[in-house]
Amino acid sequence: MTLPDSMNVVEISAPGGPEVLKPVTREVPRAGAGEVVIRIAFAGVNRPDALQRAGAYAPPEGASDLPGLECSGEIVEVGEGAGWTVGDRVCALLPGGGYAEFVRTPGAHCLPVPDGLSMQQAACLPETYFTVWSNVFERGRLTGGERFLVHGGSSGIGTTAIQLAREWGARVFATAGTDEKCAFCADLGAERAINYKREDFVEILRGEGGADLILDMVGGDYIPRNVKALADDGRLVQIAFLGGPKAELNFAQVMMRRLTITGSTLRPQSDLAKGRIAEALGTHVWPLLAAGKVAPILDSTFDLVDAAEAHALMESSNHMGKIVLKVAGE
Repeated sequence: MTLPDSMNVVEISAPGGPEVLKPVTREVPRAGAGEVVIRIAFAGVNRPDALQRAGAYAPPEGASDLPGLECSGEIVEVGEGAGWTVGDRVCALLPGGGYAEFVRTPGAHCLPVPDGLSMQQAACLPETYFTVWSNVFERGRLTGGERFLVHGGSSGIGTTAIQLAREWGARVFATAGTDEKCAFCADLGAERAINYKREDFVEILRGEGGADLILDMVGGDYIPRNVKALADDGRLVQIAFLGGPKAELNFAQVMMRRLTITGSTLRPQSDLAKGRIAEALGTHVWPLLAAGKVAPILDSTFDLVDAAEAHALMESSNHMGKIVLKVAGE
């Protein structure tokens, strides 16, 4: 197709709440070497988008200032060496720019839409699956039979982690804030879903022998509690700090019990690192999606112009699974 000169987007007009997300028009991006341009069907909504909107998470140098870290759609322009063909249906991890009709991203960060999945479902995949694979299986080294605890089990990250850990043969534990969300986690494969408002996850995990691996996005006072919940030689992987990045911790127990505390963020990593994660997902996880053994969990869909409503829902935590924006549809 011939690319238009302009496109509809939603930009951050100023740091603030969801109301600062405003529809405007911008110039359509063009593909450079190794890049593709995607006509977006659906774009995922993620908490880093809200942090960026609030002025707390600047995009990396050279990235679009528009929010949006994942999408699904059709490739409409291919740069030299990008490895794709015009017309390919893909989902992609983005450095930014997903709240738009068109986006530019490295071809190495794209994956084919898995067989049997819609564009709407595919938009739920990149941010969560890249994050879970790199942190749970590469950094966290989860193996079959280990006890795995994921906080925020009903979130996009949580629902993905539960399903993949289950497929790897781990014993899965999850925390959530309501009985409904706990039941949801159990249906996805959690052996024990813990209502953190009524139960102590430390006590429960210690009763099971401790967690071999914990995936946490809460931080704050959860950090010392996570350390107490770990088994000897256990690993804590931190991926966000919804409860704050600071905590007081007795590191003697880290030494005495040979614990590992690590973590990562996805967006600032190099294009090469993200490409390697995409390659691993294509080998190890995309066949599971095509076979229906794991699946994205979609909570709700909003039109692109209603991005502010999508952010309000995400920040309320009254959702289970992913939130996406409809840009062009199937």
